[in-house]
Amino acid sequence: MEHVYFQSLERFTQKKTLPLKEVIVQLAYNSKGLVPVITQDAESKDVLMMAWMNKMALEKTLATGRMTYWSRSRNELWIKGETSGHHQQLVDMAFDCDGDAILCQVKQTGAACHTGRANCFYLQVIPEKNQVRVINTEI
Repeated sequence: MEHVYFQSLERFTQKKTLPLKEVIVQLAYNSKGLVPVITQDAESKDVLMMAWMNKMALEKTLATGRMTYWSRSRNELWIKGETSGHHQQLVDMAFDCDGDAILCQVKQTGAACHTGRANCFYLQVIPEKNQVRVINTEI
C-alpha cells in the first residue's frame, strides 16, 4: 500500500524536523489500529522481540520512557515488565521509510522473552535439513 505522507519525506534533508504528533497520526496502522515494533538492545544491537503498538501504546511509551505495547491476546495495553520485572527503558525510536514499522532501542533489564530467554528469537531455521533448532537454551 502506498503511503503518500511517508513518500513525501524521502526528499527531505537530514536536518528537516517534523511535528511528532503529525507523524504518529500518519503511521500505517493495520486494520486493527496496530503497527509492528521491533525492539533491539541499545548496546549490543541484538533484536530482542517483535510486538505491536497502537497509538495509545506509542504515546504512553514516549511519555513514560517505559516500553508499552498492545497485547493482542489480552486486548489491552501491556507495559513490559509490569508483572515480570523484566523492564525495557526506551533509548531511541525510529519509524521506517513507509511508516509501517517502528524500531525501538531499549535498555533491557532481565529477559526480553516471556520464556525467560534473553530474546524471543531462539528458534533457528535450518532450511537444508528441514529443521528448526533451539539455539538459546538459557532460561
